[in-house]
Amino acid sequence: MNFFNKIVEFILSTQVLQQFKGVDAAGLFTNPWFLVPLLCLFGYLLYKQDFKEIIVIIIGFVCWHISGTEYMATLIVNDEVQLAKVLPVVFGAACLLGIIIYLYFGRSE
Repeated sequence: MNFFNKIVEFILSTQVLQQFKGVDAAGLFTNPWFLVPLLCLFGYLLYKQDFKEIIVIIIGFVCWHISGTEYMATLIVNDEVQLAKVLPVVFGAACLLGIIIYLYFGRSE
């Protein structure tokens, strides 16, 4: 348990969560230093016809976008978890995890 406390303290000391919240998504996707390598990656994956990797990348961007919405900010009110609001998030995360597991282990190539 002490090991996990050190990890949490490290994450809080580096302020990673605040950095994620402070990202300007519109500015990021118009920045050529981000957009050109991303488009090259998508082009390469399309060339290889590796659609499962493209789907996983898109799922990652969608999860990142959803984590910054107002709905996520209202999951905890007055230091209490709102169970009625957490259950759809957990169900959605389980569905996405099921999709990723199916992509990597469920179908044969």
